[in-house]
Amino acid sequence: MLKGIDISYCETKVDWNAVKSSGLADFVIIRAGYGKLASQKDKMFESHYAGAKKAGIPVGCYWYSYAKSVSEIQTEAKVFLQTISGKQFEYPVYLDFEEKSQFALGKAKCSEMAKAFLDILENAGYYAGLYASKSHLENYFTEEILKRYTVWVAHYGVSETSYKYPFDMWQYSSSGTVPGINRKCDMNYCYKEDFPEIIKSAGLNGFPKTVVSDSEKTVQELAEEVLENKWGTGADRKARLTAAGYDYAAIQKVVNELLDKNSRTVEKPVETVEKETIQVTAVKDGKTFSGTLTEQ
Repeated sequence: MLKGIDISYCETKVDWNAVKSSGLADFVIIRAGYGKLASQKDKMFESHYAGAKKAGIPVGCYWYSYAKSVSEIQTEAKVFLQTISGKQFEYPVYLDFEEKSQFALGKAKCSEMAKAFLDILENAGYYAGLYASKSHLENYFTEEILKRYTVWVAHYGVSETSYKYPFDMWQYSSSGTVPGINRKCDMNYCYKEDFPEIIKSAGLNGFPKTVVSDSEKTVQELAEEVLENKWGTGADRKARLTAAGYDYAAIQKVVNELLDKNSRTVEKPVETVEKETIQVTAVKDGKTFSGTLTEQ
């Protein structure tokens, strides 16, 4: 487990060497901006990014959404990509989804919007994830979304989160104290310690691709390995397969076909059982009765 922080325009004075030396920031997730305009880039984004990189702290980033429709959130995603273009992130790039007006749209719409945003990031070559509070994640996003993308869950005031779906990062406090930072900040635990290795080797988040597989495995063989859980799930699976030089879309297509095939039930014929007929004779009150008894 790794310790980390996330910061934004609120942290205006940061001594990154002190942060690094504190041992409380194995990584930092930086707010890149919000909304659908390029002018809404976080005013401290460039400074935080440069400072963390210079101090040797791995970074990720997030974009705060205000969108209320698929088209609006797609615009936000594109502005996010423009903002982070040319930079490299060792940790995922996240959609920050927490506006009350968004949740008022209902679970189906929130899920549709999240998918639209995250798919744009993935298609652009980023390891994309979803951030929200525990209650909002569990009540406003489908299980399909929560299992498909890496999740960063916010859940304060507990010794251990009870969030019931898979997650890789937990924001456990918003009032942490870290040497080198001029105010209280958000504190996190990351349980996927190989994020940097996965992202770099897959050539994601601005990094060049460095690993290519020379394996002779077929798409069918790889699909069967996926079903055996040898390649992880969701975004992690896509990153690992891509890093190994495989065509993720082709493999996932076969995986879906195999799942569909295995889900079909086949009616078994009812076994025929030979019946034995026995002649029975009984006497009652001086009278004789006879008949047959069939056993099976």
